Amino acid sequence: MTDRLSGKVAFITGIARGQGRAEAVRLASEGADIIGIDIAGPLPDFIPYDSATPEDLAETVSLVEATGRTIIASAVDIRDFDGVRKAVDDGVAALGRLDIVVANAGICAPETWDEVTPESFRTILDVNVTGTWNTVTAAAPAIIAGNNGGSIILISSAAGLKFQPFMVHYTASKHAVVGLARGFAAELGKHSIRVNTVHPGAVITPMGTGDMVVRVGQTLESNPALQQTMAAFLPDMVTTPEDVAATVAWLASDDARHVTAAAIAVDLGTTQY
Repeated sequence: MTDRLSGKVAFITGIARGQGRAEAVRLASEGADIIGIDIAGPLPDFIPYDSATPEDLAETVSLVEATGRTIIASAVDIRDFDGVRKAVDDGVAALGRLDIVVANAGICAPETWDEVTPESFRTILDVNVTGTWNTVTAAAPAIIAGNNGGSIILISSAAGLKFQPFMVHYTASKHAVVGLARGFAAELGKHSIRVNTVHPGAVITPMGTGDMVVRVGQTLESNPALQQTMAAFLPDMVTTPEDVAATVAWLASDDARHVTAAAIAVDLGTTQY
C-alpha cells in the first residue's frame, strides 16, 4: 500500500463489516487514522439480512489497529444527528483534524412496489438520505476548520444511476444521494472540499445473509422480464468490498484532487445499458 493518506483522518459510517470495514482498513493501510461509527445492533424487522453486531465492530477495530493506525469507534445510528456529531467531535478532539468523510452506512430491502409499506419507505429514506445528510452536515465543519480542504465520498449504488428492480424506495434514496452530493459539492467547493458519489453494483457483503437471497428470488419471480436489467459486462458478475474501498481511497487522495460532483460506478458495467 502507498502512504498517500499519511497524516490524514477519515470519518466513516457503517464500519462494522462489509464495505465500511473494507474502506476503514484500506484508508488506514494508506496512512489515515479512522473515526468510525456503526449501528452495530438490530435493524428494522422488514430488513431481510442479518444485523451487524458489537463483535463485528470490535473486529473492525482490531483490523484497523493491525495496520498500525489509530481508530476511534462507537455504536451510533446515523439517523441520530446529535450522536453523529458527538462521534465526529470526540474523534477530532482526540486525533486533531478531519480530512475525509465516507458516508457509507445504508440499508435496503427487496420489495415489489405493492409490498412497500409506509414504514419501509420512510425508514429507508430516513437512513439512506437523512442519515447521509446528517453525516456530511455533522462532519464538514471540522474539515472546514482545518483549512486544508478535503474529500467527502457518499456511497450511493448502481440504483443511484439506474433503476433497481423491486426496490422503489431504495432506488429513490440512492438517486437522492446523488442530489445531495451535487449540492454539497457546489457549496463546499470554495473550501477546497470535493464531494463525489460511488456507485457499487452487486457486492459480496453480509447484505446477502439471512433471508436476503430468498427475498431477491421472490421479487424476481414476480416480473421475470426485469431479471436481466442489471446484467454485468464483465465476467466477475459481482464485486468485492475491497474493490469499492480502492475507489474510495483514490477519491480520498490528492490523486483525485480535481474530481468533484462526479458519480463513479464500480458496477462491472451494469448501469451502462
